[in-house]
Amino acid sequence: MKLKKLAGLMALMGAIAPSMAQAQNDGQMQRVEITGSSIKRIAKEGALPVEIISRKQLEDQGIVTAEQLIATLNINGNGSDNLASNADVTSGAQRGNNGASSANLRGQGADSTLVLLNGRRVATHGMKGSAVDLNSIPMAAVERVEVLKDGASAVYGTDAIGGVINFILRKNYKGLEAQAFTDVAEESGGEIGRVSLTGGWGDLDTQGWNVLVTAAHSENKALRGDQRDFVNTFQSNRGVSVDTRGTPHANIFATTLGPSLLSPTGTGPTLPGGSVAYNGISLLDLPGGAGCNSFDGMAAYDELLWDTPGAAYGCAWDTGRAAVLQQPVKNSNALARATFNVGQHQLFAEAVGSRVEVAKRFSPNQVSPSSSTFGPNSFYPSTGAAYNDVYNQLVAVFPSVAANYGLPIAYRWRCMECGNREIQTETEAGRVLVGADGPLTLFGRTFDYRVGLSRATSESKSLLGNGYNYTAPLAEALGSGIINPFLLPGQNQSQQALDLIASTSAAGVTLYGGTTTMTQLDGAVSGEIFKLPAGSVMAAVGIDLRREEYKFNGDERSIAARRAILNAPFDDVNALDKVRRDIKAVYAEVLVPVTSALELTFAIRRDDYTGFGTTTNPKVSFRYQPLASLMFRGSYNESFRAPSFNQLFNGITVTPYAGKDLADPATCPGGKVDSTRPGCEAVNPETYSGGKPDLGPETAKQASLGVVFEPSNFFSASADLWEIRKENTIDSFNLATMLQNYAYFQGSFLRDPATNALVAVDQRWINTGERRTRGVEVGARFNGKFSTGSLWSLGIDGSRLLEKKSRATTDAPFGESEVGRFLFTGDLGLKWKHSAYATYKYGNWSGMLQNIYRSGYTDQVLPGVASGRVTPPDYNAKVDAYSIYNLSVNYTGFQNLTLTAGVKNLMDEDPPFAITYDSNTGAGSSWEPRVADPRGRSFTLMATYKFF
Repeated sequence: MKLKKLAGLMALMGAIAPSMAQAQNDGQMQRVEITGSSIKRIAKEGALPVEIISRKQLEDQGIVTAEQLIATLNINGNGSDNLASNADVTSGAQRGNNGASSANLRGQGADSTLVLLNGRRVATHGMKGSAVDLNSIPMAAVERVEVLKDGASAVYGTDAIGGVINFILRKNYKGLEAQAFTDVAEESGGEIGRVSLTGGWGDLDTQGWNVLVTAAHSENKALRGDQRDFVNTFQSNRGVSVDTRGTPHANIFATTLGPSLLSPTGTGPTLPGGSVAYNGISLLDLPGGAGCNSFDGMAAYDELLWDTPGAAYGCAWDTGRAAVLQQPVKNSNALARATFNVGQHQLFAEAVGSRVEVAKRFSPNQVSPSSSTFGPNSFYPSTGAAYNDVYNQLVAVFPSVAANYGLPIAYRWRCMECGNREIQTETEAGRVLVGADGPLTLFGRTFDYRVGLSRATSESKSLLGNGYNYTAPLAEALGSGIINPFLLPGQNQSQQALDLIASTSAAGVTLYGGTTTMTQLDGAVSGEIFKLPAGSVMAAVGIDLRREEYKFNGDERSIAARRAILNAPFDDVNALDKVRRDIKAVYAEVLVPVTSALELTFAIRRDDYTGFGTTTNPKVSFRYQPLASLMFRGSYNESFRAPSFNQLFNGITVTPYAGKDLADPATCPGGKVDSTRPGCEAVNPETYSGGKPDLGPETAKQASLGVVFEPSNFFSASADLWEIRKENTIDSFNLATMLQNYAYFQGSFLRDPATNALVAVDQRWINTGERRTRGVEVGARFNGKFSTGSLWSLGIDGSRLLEKKSRATTDAPFGESEVGRFLFTGDLGLKWKHSAYATYKYGNWSGMLQNIYRSGYTDQVLPGVASGRVTPPDYNAKVDAYSIYNLSVNYTGFQNLTLTAGVKNLMDEDPPFAITYDSNTGAGSSWEPRVADPRGRSFTLMATYKFF
């Protein structure tokens, strides 16, 4: 392989064009457009790192969904972008993760990664309106995937900060092909399957027309936490334990909401002669009790790890085992495309549609004393059947409780009879596109043109399934004493109690829904403008006109019908009644061959948005090849991300601060009330939240420098150093953060001009932060041929993260490095990731062995360990690396039939243990879903049959 061919495979510049251009009838070398550039050029030319994944590579790896593909890319970040890591309750800005999977190139975020289909935009997910759902991509029709590892706003506009992923569909396909795929885990749960049918008629080259039709249906079955042994949050010896006392057998609490059996004042009882006030007490954990582990999934609460001495007699429940580790998904999609040659011109029409159904499932709701949900009227009454038993066991250990006999019991209880919570989300997405391309004569020269008109939509709706109950009726039912939250092992609720719980169900209520719509008209002209001694100067100019629309209903019910539903994540505060913005953009690109060895490319794009106005983004890149075996490449570019609709258009919510613990930070550093210090009196300003119409775009400056070395036709290697400086990041901060950093947020503390008194705190979105990310990507390839004629190859692609840090404002210092360190939210900055492979082909047989590696990182630390209160005997501050091997074998010896069999996770490697814990649903408890696949070893089989 010559170096230019290597550049064509690994470092091509790309384009907006929908697909590969047709070769000219005169037999000239084919010019194509590859993701990242507007200029058609010979495919072997190139200057920027583009990874191209062929259809065969996808099939050899048993990849049938876009999410599976993204998980194998080293350049993709480790955020909550897949169906395992976003299996939690989501609300507010995160609601778009209700069943959505997203790309997150270079860890810049799903909304800073541009996803294209045949070189053009598709609608963002209807629920969130700011990132494309990969489930909507018709993978059965994909011919190849091009991943541009560079910013590209100079060509594409918004979102192209982390990079671009372009799914290129089949073109001029002839035949009828059926394919079936199954992926079955050795342990039960999480099965994956897909069936597809693809038909193509007509030949563009000989008949002048082609029609392509595909239809596919895939299903991912649910994988529950109790189906995998590695899910176990009760591992105190290793530094993790459960921090929820919402258990199937209730813990008894003292509360200030009203007098209760444990305490009339809200302070729990002490042991005779003791000073520790205990709260959250389980009868099972008292001396002589049956023990917390007498219930499946329960164990004693670890008061040392959580540094909560008063919880020593409590039980906890492993929400991780009740969670669904991987959401169930049903995906149906179809594509129809017709292409016609009219002289030298090519006209096409394309329609793509998908329907995705996802059911999030997680642990049952917990009932806990609260003034807004379960007040004193919901406490267990003295008339309840279990009251005296509870009283007798409590008073035996805490004699002071005897004085409270007859008071109701406040408690925290996991309502197992309510069932696991479920949110069902259905998304229908589609795009209709018509366009043309061909030659165009201008000023006596022949250029290539292309033009397209498209309309894309994505409509999502989420419904509440089982596990959600109307709050007030459930509270009333609990207060009747008919429902017993203190059942012992082997006991069951009465039928009357079950009927009472069922009568409060809110299953079937529409949670919320959203729709995004995008209408786009684009066109470009490219070609040679003049010649230099070193070659032709190529140029392209183009326009991009778009209208983007979005509407979101945070609660579809009428105002009168909006009864409270326990823990249902309604989002009415973010409701928008169809907002829109228009984008007008022009762009240009010029390729200049300075010498036979040096080539420069310049690009610039100007976008005009209704709202924040204009933004101009340039790009310059070079390709320098001093030797046939050596090439240098690099680029500098500026890019941007436009604010989301919610960030711009949400209404302002004004909320009076009701607490008595806030002081003015201007007169009382830290903002903590201290009546003994002048200026530290309590204040009650209003707080503002919501959108801000004058938000500007997030901006980024980035650069890359790389080298490709190919000393022989059987070895090549590459390395690319890159850095992204993202500025004006759009953030919203909680009040505690703003108080701690008052010097940087003074402008958000609004004051009376006359008295300088604090009257409001503006917590709306602002352009204020900065993030820096730097890394290096390397690759190497070996290939050869044995004397038998068999072919072999070896390869590795790796990514090393060198720097990842951020700061809340440009005035503040950068925080500590985020490389190789646990973060609760966002992207987990793993230091090293690689994918390595070995292939072998002989006759009708071929095979591949693949290794996927993700480095370990420093784990989070629970409070008791951090304070030195406890040192777990098997504690390890580092999470182990995650490394799995995949094996596949392909056979083509049968007529019209291709079989591919494989084993994923050959060594059956469990996700590494991690000190992660989710107190609400258990998603990711004791393992890290942003890094690892929970399915374990699985067996795949794909059969492809060509009828003609």
